[in-house]
Amino acid sequence: MPTIAVLSLKGGVGKSTVTLGLAGAAWHRGLRVLVIDSDPQANTTSALDPGPFAFTLNDVLADGRPGIAAEAVVPSGWGGSVHLIASERALSHREMKGAASPTALRNSLDGVSERYDLVLIDCPPALGELTRNALAAADAALVVTEPGFFAVQGAAQAIDAIEVARPAINLRLRLSGIVVNRVRASLNEHKYRLEELKSVYGDALLEPYIPERSAVQQAQGAGVPIQAWPSPSAREIVDACDDLLDQVLER
Repeated sequence: MPTIAVLSLKGGVGKSTVTLGLAGAAWHRGLRVLVIDSDPQANTTSALDPGPFAFTLNDVLADGRPGIAAEAVVPSGWGGSVHLIASERALSHREMKGAASPTALRNSLDGVSERYDLVLIDCPPALGELTRNALAAADAALVVTEPGFFAVQGAAQAIDAIEVARPAINLRLRLSGIVVNRVRASLNEHKYRLEELKSVYGDALLEPYIPERSAVQQAQGAGVPIQAWPSPSAREIVDACDDLLDQVLER
């Protein structure tokens, strides 16, 4: 029953895409998945296309009682095996220091996460109280980056955040790996940055890389997993996410 925080301290690298890709890979296998959207932009919530919901993660963190997260769990539009704790814009108020205990999310999931084969927490692209809550609740953190100029720096900052969080709030927390998203293999710049990342992080850099394909946005806009999107380019994403899920579960 692993709980994985999907983390990036740089916006626009496709962190939500990776979260949804892994959730879709688990969905395709019939695994029970809980996705927790802790990003106030709520992109993951929109892509999972839930029905009406009364409570969000904002309410969960405001309460913080053991097991209270169960009150906010709703079915996603993907089907019965994928559930969601939704985000909302008001969640941004929880980013302020002291707005919530750093262990509020972990406490709220007591007895809830055990009902699932996989829990994925989509973090906001900043090291605020929401990300600290996610790291406190997770067994492992998966860092997302892209093959750009700031890729090594952004990944390093995220790994530093994990190392700081471990002794402070979660001794069991570990790095699951680094996923490179939006790769265009034909670009020399991307080839160079991938080699740079490999030289710095070695086996922590997970392969295959996730290619940049329009099918990702199309599937998200339609509110379906990429695994259900009927296009040849989607197949590349599906295969990559399936391999990555195997590695995440093994690690």
